Amino acid sequence: MALGPRLDLRQSQSLVMTPQLQQAIKLLALSNLEIETFIGEAMDSNPLLELGESGPEGGSEPGFEGEPDALRRTTLESSPVDQLVSEGRAADDRPLDIDTAALDRDRDTGDGDQGGGAKSDFTDSLGDFGSSGAGGEAPDINERGGTSETLAEHLHAQIGAVTSDPALLFAARWLIDQIDEAGYLTTTLEDAREALGLPQTAVQAALALVHSLDPTGVGARNLGECIALQAREADRYDPCMARLIDNLDLLARGEIARLKRLCQVDDEDFSDMLRELRSYDPKPGLRFGSRPAEAVVPDILVQAVIGDDGAGQSHIEGWDIALNPATLPRLVVNRRYYVEMRHACVGKDAKAWLGERLADANWLLKALDQRQKTILKVAAEIVKQQEGFFRMGVAHLKPLTLRTVAEAISMHESTVSRVTSNKYLHCARGTFELKYFFTSGVASSDGDGTVSAESVKAAIRQLIDAEDPKAVLSDDTLVDLLKARGFDLARRTVAKYREAIGLGSSVQRRRQKALAGVR
Repeated sequence: MALGPRLDLRQSQSLVMTPQLQQAIKLLALSNLEIETFIGEAMDSNPLLELGESGPEGGSEPGFEGEPDALRRTTLESSPVDQLVSEGRAADDRPLDIDTAALDRDRDTGDGDQGGGAKSDFTDSLGDFGSSGAGGEAPDINERGGTSETLAEHLHAQIGAVTSDPALLFAARWLIDQIDEAGYLTTTLEDAREALGLPQTAVQAALALVHSLDPTGVGARNLGECIALQAREADRYDPCMARLIDNLDLLARGEIARLKRLCQVDDEDFSDMLRELRSYDPKPGLRFGSRPAEAVVPDILVQAVIGDDGAGQSHIEGWDIALNPATLPRLVVNRRYYVEMRHACVGKDAKAWLGERLADANWLLKALDQRQKTILKVAAEIVKQQEGFFRMGVAHLKPLTLRTVAEAISMHESTVSRVTSNKYLHCARGTFELKYFFTSGVASSDGDGTVSAESVKAAIRQLIDAEDPKAVLSDDTLVDLLKARGFDLARRTVAKYREAIGLGSSVQRRRQKALAGVR
């Protein structure tokens, strides 16, 4: 059979993710603070983008009304793909300002007009969240705390005044560099002797110098040594306290009677020793180099819309849902600058480059606008599905999956997953990650359905917090008490949820309560 060339005409379909589509998917998963960083980078690379101020609704920018329509369009905008992301008319000149008329009105969630007073109250409730991005007074840059001194810097600053011996000073500084952030020495004296090439006595003398530094207890090799150093500093390291420190494992197991016999003290003296022991710091190094935890800035703000039933009784009519304006910069296209540049461009390449910048800017505005609409749509559905939580608390949290929300708003499950990643919702009950509202379910004892795992954890915590120290609840007892509340759980499930919220077993809790009762 002979081989020969041939021409064929074939038609096929394929799904291609354009760079713009990939970028839009990436934007959907970013939080508002990450979007702010992204916008800053986009402004650096595109001269047509700038941060705008709030202006009249639907107004076009000055200097652009009388321009011919040909100047508003570019070569790239004539292609079918760029038509989808090209610039519209005046309404599109208000990017990042959601057109409320385009949003779905949902009476159950209150996503709609709630009267003039509701919006004002909602804006007032933003507090600090709206101060920095909405024109209010923000902390001056000089008021922000600088980088705190690290533990190593604090120790190195002291060691020079303690000794003038070069060899001893070198060894002490080397040991300081081996101390972890909690203040403990991470190497043995034998390893230090081999690394430094010094005799054992010199290494021990260098360690003694480190032990004399502030904070007391730094450079210890274990918890007992750390506590003993602090007891010596307080002049409380007597033989009885030494025996107590040497037997911290017995104290952790709650063997109070045995410790009293070892220390040869009565109840009053033992209580005084425990009080002294509790005043010591088991991790002295954590006082340095630790920055204060930064508060989570929510991306979505939810507030109840309060109405009057006519009889003087107030009730919740719905929910006002909005994106946090404090972390949402308003991006606009400087069309006056575009017109000036368009007139100034004389070469074909320059005009093509300017057209590309305008098309990119218009696409970015549309992508950000679509991102906001998607986030609000998902958040509104979450509030609708978990309305019991917002009204009455975590005990009324229902099982919810990404697929349930995706089907309700006619979106793909992966889109909902991206929307709920790295985003937080603030309401009257606190600030929660959007993922918090998606919980698994467990069967209820009445057979009517399932209940949220979070509500089960809340019930377990409530029961354990209210238990009598002399009658600590076992897991079997918790099973019976939870069944009386409508939770049909196995013992192993109760133990799993109890451990997930950081509560120990009945034996561990009994020891903790026994130690807490020794005053």
